[in-house]
Amino acid sequence: MTAPDGVDDEKRATLRRFAALGAASPLVGRSDSAAADTGESDARDAIAGYLSTTPGAHFSKIRDDLQLGTGETQHHLRRLEELEAIERYRDGDYKRFVTAGRFDEFEKRALGYLRRETPRGMLIELLLNSDATAGDLATALEVSPPTVSKYAGELEEAGLLSRDDGYAVERPETVLVLVVGHADSFGDRARTLARDADQFLEYQP
Repeated sequence: MTAPDGVDDEKRATLRRFAALGAASPLVGRSDSAAADTGESDARDAIAGYLSTTPGAHFSKIRDDLQLGTGETQHHLRRLEELEAIERYRDGDYKRFVTAGRFDEFEKRALGYLRRETPRGMLIELLLNSDATAGDLATALEVSPPTVSKYAGELEEAGLLSRDDGYAVERPETVLVLVVGHADSFGDRARTLARDADQFLEYQP
């Protein structure tokens, strides 16, 4: 159903849900009086809120998940960058976006690969079972061994995986925190890991 102002009710509900998160940022919404005057603040706050829960999302995912137009998405992302509320970075063919000042370069690379199904699956399986072999990963993810080998090479080149003695996640605590902190945006296996995360963290006073 479309409201009198031409905005679809489903789209409005989606924008409001994420705008409630995005409005918490002092750099977005309240500080952008021009957006408020033109009725753009909900969409802008929604993008900021969406990125707080789905960091590392690329342009098309932001646009599609928030049901925005291409030009509309470009406009709001550009304005949020100008406000220094978000930042973009290049990840291969993708332009990805995160909340500004929140992630270091390693974390941004990790988020990029966590947004890809097979690399994400490999990292999560290795967090759950540090002794997993390439064959174990292929079986668990239902992919071929060459696929595992291909992505293992990419993850190693990105500094996320060591292959010196089997497979080992680099900075595993950091990757675990990223997965657990944003598990709802990474799928069922990530939610399972989040539920059992206390088993993998060791307190060191």
